[in-house]
Amino acid sequence: MGYSYAGGGGWMWVFGGLMMVAVVVLIGAVGWAVIAATNRGNRGPTAAGASPAEDGGRTRTRQVLDERYARGEMNSAEYTERLHTLGL
Repeated sequence: MGYSYAGGGGWMWVFGGLMMVAVVVLIGAVGWAVIAATNRGNRGPTAAGASPAEDGGRTRTRQVLDERYARGEMNSAEYTERLHTLGL
């Protein structure tokens, strides 16, 4: 009463290979989920509605506009128009 793999032994290798691929995909999905969950606070809008880099850029833009207005390089209408266009 011997058991042999002569009739269906090839399927063992196919299913074994599929199981290895499934384990690799599962590990990759778990790794991706962990990375996505830990980096969630590092991108996207902050509570104020802008990222820190964007906020610094807006501050600098406002400073440049204020300086140009103070030097008389633009009139009041142009100053307010640019503020409105830039969303400041």
